[in-house]
Amino acid sequence: MIKFDHFNFNVKNMEKSLAFYKEALNLHPMREKDASDGSYKIVYLGDGISGFYLELTWLRDHPGAYDLGEKEFHLAFRTDDFENTYERHKKMGIICYENPKMGVYFIEDPDGYWLEIVRLKKQEE
Repeated sequence: MIKFDHFNFNVKNMEKSLAFYKEALNLHPMREKDASDGSYKIVYLGDGISGFYLELTWLRDHPGAYDLGEKEFHLAFRTDDFENTYERHKKMGIICYENPKMGVYFIEDPDGYWLEIVRLKKQEE
């Protein structure tokens, strides 16, 4: 059997990213790894429901912003409280793209990664 476990984003500022993911998506640290020499820190974030993790990796010696290419990749999150989630993200000023016809929008994290927000359909509950 093979199943999804986690996906990684490299980040420039771990504390800023942790605060963003907590406020925007209610993700919390589930476990951490720190290099004994301080060269990296890894934090696995979870929603407490799915068992899937977002791995945030900070590398001390990385020279600057990460090259995200054409941003053609993203993570998607489903919510059963779409309207309130949208309003919270709008107030935070983090919505970077909307597609009302599809009923989705995207937010952007502090490092430029896009995160899709999808309305949970009744049959999925």
